[in-house]
Amino acid sequence: MIHPSYKELIEVINNGQDMDEAPLVTSRYSIVLATSKRARQLIAGAEPLVKTRGKKALSVAVDELYKGKVNILPSEEEE
Repeated sequence: MIHPSYKELIEVINNGQDMDEAPLVTSRYSIVLATSKRARQLIAGAEPLVKTRGKKALSVAVDELYKGKVNILPSEEEE
């Protein structure tokens, strides 16, 4: 069982959005893309933003998203 679930991650990421704004994340696909991109950064040598011990890069990326350490930007704000 994956913890947190996709549903929990989507709720945490969209928390704080204004009601008239479109949610940042609407599907599991968005979560998968964000976590895989962050996991690749971690594999390439980026420092984890949460305390880890023996966790794989993907697990660390999920933890970072869940704890709000990494943000998903709308497509027009990406560089």
